Amino acid sequence: MPSPPPSRSRSQPPSYHKTPSKTPRRAIRPLLLLVALVNLSWSLYQLPITRVIESRLCHDHYSLTDPSVIPPEGTVPEELCKLDAIQQRLGKLQGVMETMWVGGDFLMTIPLVTLADRYGYGFVLRLNLVPRAFLLGWTLVVGYWGQVLGLPVEWVVMAPAGSWLGGDCVLNSAVYYLISELTEDVVLRATFFAYLNATTSIFSSQLGPALASLTMALRLWLPFLLGLGLLALSAPLVSLLPLTSPPHRPVEQSLAADEESSSPLLSSRANPPTPKTLKSLLAARLTSILALLTPPRPNFILLLLVFFLASLASSDTKLLPLYISKRHHLLLSQIGYLLSLKAVFNFFLLTYIIPALLRRQARFISAHEPPEASGPTRATIRNAKTCLVLSAFGAVCISLAPGIVWLVGALAVYALGIALPMFTFGLLKSEHVVKQGNADADAGVVFSVVMLVRTVGTLLGAMVMPLLWVQALKTGEEGDLGLPWGVSGIVYGLASIVLLGMRVPG
Repeated sequence: MPSPPPSRSRSQPPSYHKTPSKTPRRAIRPLLLLVALVNLSWSLYQLPITRVIESRLCHDHYSLTDPSVIPPEGTVPEELCKLDAIQQRLGKLQGVMETMWVGGDFLMTIPLVTLADRYGYGFVLRLNLVPRAFLLGWTLVVGYWGQVLGLPVEWVVMAPAGSWLGGDCVLNSAVYYLISELTEDVVLRATFFAYLNATTSIFSSQLGPALASLTMALRLWLPFLLGLGLLALSAPLVSLLPLTSPPHRPVEQSLAADEESSSPLLSSRANPPTPKTLKSLLAARLTSILALLTPPRPNFILLLLVFFLASLASSDTKLLPLYISKRHHLLLSQIGYLLSLKAVFNFFLLTYIIPALLRRQARFISAHEPPEASGPTRATIRNAKTCLVLSAFGAVCISLAPGIVWLVGALAVYALGIALPMFTFGLLKSEHVVKQGNADADAGVVFSVVMLVRTVGTLLGAMVMPLLWVQALKTGEEGDLGLPWGVSGIVYGLASIVLLGMRVPG
């Protein structure tokens, strides 16, 4: 299979013409399929886990306060489980689980990416499936057989402990890097990012919630078994990805190559030995990160801050089913269909509307600016700013929506900002934002740093948003339940202000 195109040097402007070869489009298909299966399995976990924990908490509550409410089969009707005492415990448990999942993933990102340097991305991607399978399996054990085995509901927090083998940060770091290396065409790369976001939207936010609602209405444990089956299908799919092992040149080798090309006196010097141990590979990875950040480019630092704030603000989506269920009195099985409706809108935006607008924008820039101009970067910054403003307005609308009709409209506005990753990740390939080196490993280091920053934002959000939710429940006022989304809107607004500080010549 053809190798990825070589990295662009500093003197070469980005390409805005369609790549004649169809190889990148063929190469992205198995990668998108892998993302689809993993995201679908994750979506089959997210909505049912809320009902599983709520059901156990509800049973424990009524067994102490009013045992007559508990039916013979042992499952209390969901309508009786919306008490503030139950919902507060539910929010706290889910906050702990999210923090554990994101925290372990964050701490292990650099070591696991280092493993990819030595053993290839295929090994790390397969390893990434293990904690996801444990997450589904352990939740099934505690939620379905917990009462029979005498396991307290609090034991469910052990489910995300497997994130030490990799979670979303590791997965996204690998996927975004692989996609970015498929082509040097700016529009095609942005289109690939749109395909990735659309795939995630379809299977994680569209098909996933609907399928979860349907299956959990039949049997509460059925989504977890289906998710385990999807992960089993994902494992052999990794072998179809266009990967080489190891995917990056070691840092020392890259530095030596740069020295040889710049100094004839050093051309006869032998290359330093390639690091063989994981310790030396880890040191090389950290050296690459340090070289990327010193001296820091102001635009890159500002972009990292935007990634952090956007990840923090988007953490409110984890609580969206709880919010809709509590404030708008919908069953969790019904909420899945509502979220799927929102995702259908996202799909058309990412698959058809936004790529068409980007192609039109690229033609306008090509016709009015020289190839070496910074117009594409400035346009991408404007696009990202627009997405942030729409996300901020949509989040505030969600927090204030008085009824279900208003909520649907607010979700539609919020969805208009879904394209933000297309533009923020696209900026990572701009020489006005990131120092563009010649080593193939540079892009991998950049995406690793970005994923770490995003994970820090998600980790903070996993702690802050549940606390805001519990505090809103304690006030007893229905209008206060939108507190997490009001805060999210403010954070999105701050991120849009940060983008104003990015300066691009031209």
